[in-house]
Amino acid sequence: MATSQEPQELNALRAATLIESLPWLKRFRGRVIVVKFGGNAMVDDDLKRAFAEDMVYLHHVGIRPVVVHGGGPQISAELKRRGIHSEFRGGLRVTSPEAIDVVREVLTTQVSHELVQLIDEHASGGESLAQALSGETEGMFRGRRRGTVVDGEEVDLGLVGEVVGVDPAILHGLLDAGRIPVVSSVAPDGDVPGQLLNVNADSAAAAVAVALGAAKLVVLTDVTGLYADWPDRDSLVSRITVSELEELLPSLESGMIPKIGACLEAVNGGVDKAAIIDGRIPHSILLEIFRGTGIGTEVVPDASLLEPSPSVSVPDAKAQ
Repeated sequence: MATSQEPQELNALRAATLIESLPWLKRFRGRVIVVKFGGNAMVDDDLKRAFAEDMVYLHHVGIRPVVVHGGGPQISAELKRRGIHSEFRGGLRVTSPEAIDVVREVLTTQVSHELVQLIDEHASGGESLAQALSGETEGMFRGRRRGTVVDGEEVDLGLVGEVVGVDPAILHGLLDAGRIPVVSSVAPDGDVPGQLLNVNADSAAAAVAVALGAAKLVVLTDVTGLYADWPDRDSLVSRITVSELEELLPSLESGMIPKIGACLEAVNGGVDKAAIIDGRIPHSILLEIFRGTGIGTEVVPDASLLEPSPSVSVPDAKAQ
């Protein structure tokens, strides 16, 4: 008969961790949390499995997760395989008519379906828990073409758009049925019938969070967050107000701008909080949601902080 006993300190740590999660379980139970899935977590098999486990965990403790994803690495790989040129301007992919078909195929048939499969592997009794859909599904998204500004000049991005309208009916239906929606970031062009647009997944996730009245938007990325004194890693800013972040936005590295913009869009649209977290950390979603301080940088309305945060800088993702 086995008689081994784990150290008392380890058991005490586990109990403390569970107790620390209690107020957050009570706060978020029954609420929607939108997670933008991206970065290194999309291409590392262990991180993908950990992410799927996190989504199932949230579901089983009564939180209603919605996943919105892009597929930058997979799209780039497929475009390269087909000999189609890739170009980024202002952190956004220039999308030609030739490339949009690849974007749609990769997002809706490769990335979404893999995520659904991983989530369902952790479901109880082989049930189908996740449901893949896209901005095209039942007209859920309405898109509009957009460009960007680089070095003070307007740049045409081709078939790139922004989500200007979300019909959340299908999402509400899936959530009420106990499902986890997995949404890929393409949208019909509201001005050109039959035309599809490649929409930034960060912005799409923010639009979904606003439409659903989400309690929180969580954006997975490959940096730890915003720093008061980079490269001092002890200066990570745990919370920052909308006004402080808006002042900082023009000075940010281009790859971070869509993510920061999504957080601002969500909180300004009524979402309680938004957070940028490091998706390279296994189970980073759970660490962010169920701890008092989280693990990344949380964006909150101006009224949420009585005292200003320190001045903030963000490292180039390549520097990490």
